[in-house]
Amino acid sequence: MTEAGPLHPRASKDVQKYLLPDERAVVATRRHWAVLLEPTVKFLPVFLIGGWLLVLDPDNKVTSSAGLLVLVGSLVYYGLRVGEWWMRTFIVSTRRVLLTSGVVVRTVTLLPLRRITDLTWKETFLGQLLGYGTFRFESAGQQQALSEITFLPGADVLYRRVSRLLFSSDWGGAASSGDDEGNPEPAQSPPPPPPPDDRRDTQPIPGRPPDEE
Repeated sequence: MTEAGPLHPRASKDVQKYLLPDERAVVATRRHWAVLLEPTVKFLPVFLIGGWLLVLDPDNKVTSSAGLLVLVGSLVYYGLRVGEWWMRTFIVSTRRVLLTSGVVVRTVTLLPLRRITDLTWKETFLGQLLGYGTFRFESAGQQQALSEITFLPGADVLYRRVSRLLFSSDWGGAASSGDDEGNPEPAQSPPPPPPPDDRRDTQPIPGRPPDEE
């Protein structure tokens, strides 16, 4: 079951695969497309240089081969970045925060909600214009792999959803219940009854009759 609204196929598949039967997805989304701006800026000049070398002198095998290698290398680099963006999904359920990633080998990183002590939401100027932000989780114990998630779309809406989940009882206190794997804590057995009281009231011992002289 999900409360995150309509999901793209990758997120829907991850929700069905990685969430427990009693978990609900509150947030399930891939990162904002702005994460591809930096790879695009790196890719385009190299791609254009490769194309220029390829057509510079078609009869020159050296420049043609170098141009072809540069073209293929840049396309592989950019394809991997786009594939990673497409396959990476940020999920917040009623028990855990999960980040699934990997094109060939899938990796799932999780953080139990009960370990989160604080949540910070940050928007840069460009993030405000394009509509993305950063979540920073502070958790009890050692540094977590999910301490910071960047380029989250609609971060203001996601922030309100996650905040309600963490710091209110809208979901029945799910963030503070269960173990680190998301399983509900076993019901506590009632305390054993007190041991029976073996004391018995005793009647005063009557005094001996006086000795007859």
